[in-house]
Amino acid sequence: MHPIAFHIGSFAVHSYGVMMALAFLAGLWTATLRARRENISGERVADVTLWLMVGAILGARTAYVTTYWKQQFADQPLSEIFMIQHGGLVYYGGLIGATIAGIIYIHWKKMPLWKTADVFAPSIALGSVLGRIGCLLNGCCYGRVCEMPWAITFPEGHETHPLGQAAMPVHPTEIYDALLNLVLYFFLAWLFRRKKFDGQIFATYLIIYAVFRSIAEYFRGDYPPDHVHFTFGLTSAQLVSVPIFIIGLALALVLSRRTPVKPN
Repeated sequence: MHPIAFHIGSFAVHSYGVMMALAFLAGLWTATLRARRENISGERVADVTLWLMVGAILGARTAYVTTYWKQQFADQPLSEIFMIQHGGLVYYGGLIGATIAGIIYIHWKKMPLWKTADVFAPSIALGSVLGRIGCLLNGCCYGRVCEMPWAITFPEGHETHPLGQAAMPVHPTEIYDALLNLVLYFFLAWLFRRKKFDGQIFATYLIIYAVFRSIAEYFRGDYPPDHVHFTFGLTSAQLVSVPIFIIGLALALVLSRRTPVKPN
C-alpha cells in the first residue's frame, strides 16, 4: 500500500490517479496500433479515447457515489464527491459511461461502430490491469481473510489492520483481478487478428470479463456486511455481470450473422 506516489511542493500526487492516467495512455497507444488494421486514423482514436475517458470517469464515480451514498457521502461535504484521487470508482459504471460516450461520438463522426469497438476492447482489459494495481497501492478493493501463503497485509490504520492490533491477512484480490485482465488482454489481442466478424472482440470481452470479474469478486472483503446490493449471496458486481454476460452472448450471435470480415 502506497497511496501517495510523490509530492509536487505541498501537493500530493496519489498513486491511484497516476495508475489511472497510465491506464488511459496504455489504452490509447495499443488501440492506435490496432486501428491501423481497420483503417482508422490515430487522430480519431485519440478523440474517441478522450470521450471514453470522460464517460468512464463520470459513470464510474456516479455508480460509486450512488452505491455508497449512505456510508460515505451523506454526511460529507459536497466537494468529497469529486475527490476521485482518493479512489472510489465502480468499474461497471465506468464501462457503461464510456460505452454511452463512445457511441455518441462514433455516431456523430459516422465512424464504424463495431470496428471501433473491436479496436478498443483489448485496451480496456489492459487499462483494467493498471487500474487494479492502483487499487492495491490505494488499499481499496481488498480481499477477505486468507490463510494461503500468498495472503497480503496492509499497514496499521487500514480497515484490515486496526490501530494496536495485528494485521489481518487477506486475499490479494487486486492482483487476482489484474492477472485475469492481463490474460484477457493477450487473448483479445491474439483474437483481433483472427476475428470472423466486426464486433466479435468487443462481444468476447463482455462475455469473458463478466466471468473473470465474478471470480475475483468471490474473494472480495471490502463490502460492508449489510451492503444493500448483496442479493442471493452475490455482490453488486456479480449481479451486474449476469446481464453483461447475456449482452455479450447476444451481440456475438447477432453480429456473427452479418457480413464476415475479409482477410487482411
